[in-house]
Amino acid sequence: MSMKLQTKIPLNPANSQIDYQSRLLLVGSCFVGNIGNKLDYFKFQNLQNPWGVLFHPKAIENLFSKALDHNDFTERDIFFHNERWHCFDTHSDLSDVSRERLVKRLNYSLEHMGKEIGEATHIILTLGTAWTYRYKKTNTLVANCHKIPHKEFDKELLSIETITKSLEQLICRIQSANKKAQIILTISPVRHLKDGFLENQRSKAHLISAVHQLLDTSPERAAVLYFPSYELMMDELRDYRFYEADMIHPNPLAIDYIWEKFKETWISKQAYATMEKVDTIQKGLMHRPFHPDSESHQKFKKSLRDKIAYLQKGYPFMEF
Repeated sequence: MSMKLQTKIPLNPANSQIDYQSRLLLVGSCFVGNIGNKLDYFKFQNLQNPWGVLFHPKAIENLFSKALDHNDFTERDIFFHNERWHCFDTHSDLSDVSRERLVKRLNYSLEHMGKEIGEATHIILTLGTAWTYRYKKTNTLVANCHKIPHKEFDKELLSIETITKSLEQLICRIQSANKKAQIILTISPVRHLKDGFLENQRSKAHLISAVHQLLDTSPERAAVLYFPSYELMMDELRDYRFYEADMIHPNPLAIDYIWEKFKETWISKQAYATMEKVDTIQKGLMHRPFHPDSESHQKFKKSLRDKIAYLQKGYPFMEF
């Protein structure tokens, strides 16, 4: 009798799988970058977090609504703090020393996002936390506090009902703009320990309950599916050796493991051969020769250029 040293989460290949014709939009917590970087590496067509990392579902819903309503940002939506201009609705990655440039960047992101929502074949939404911060001066929830003192905010835990309603409204808006889009919900395995250990567990529990309440009652179940990123980390890996030194973020080994599960579930097997060709090119581009001017290396570079040109004939969107 063989020993079982790991509990496995049953996963089945999805019906609406991703290939090189697919257009992917990924929005949400920093785990978006982990999956998105893999999609980038293999040269799938994807757009990741045009507004930067968004941690809670209300922040995601808010910006999707602004993009679909063509509700442009103005200078009233930004503020100056620590020598930079910021927007409470977006991550500090977009912040800028120029007020005009920030408004322009925000509205470009909205326009780009609105277009992508309408054209995406797959939209991946990753929820990070149910904890939010309400800015006292305006009584509004923010996506990012931008290092403004905590005393200016009230911290709130979104209820299961609030999250469910937010997701319902978000999915309704997406489907009204793009009936063909496959929506994939997932919960980030990143531990938000700054909130506290128990608080992090409460937060994840609210997200999990809300997502599954939505899936149980959604009339469009086939168009909204769940990928268990959080559960893979918690139930299949279950070891601190799969975390970074901060004991909060999954390390590269864990990310590779979850990516392989995502690939088996969501990436079409017809794409695997092209992925292997892209992987060969990527490894070739990362190669650092001992003798850059040698004849053998010049042949290697020509071979690499030929492989890139061959792939780009079939997939003109690929850039190396």
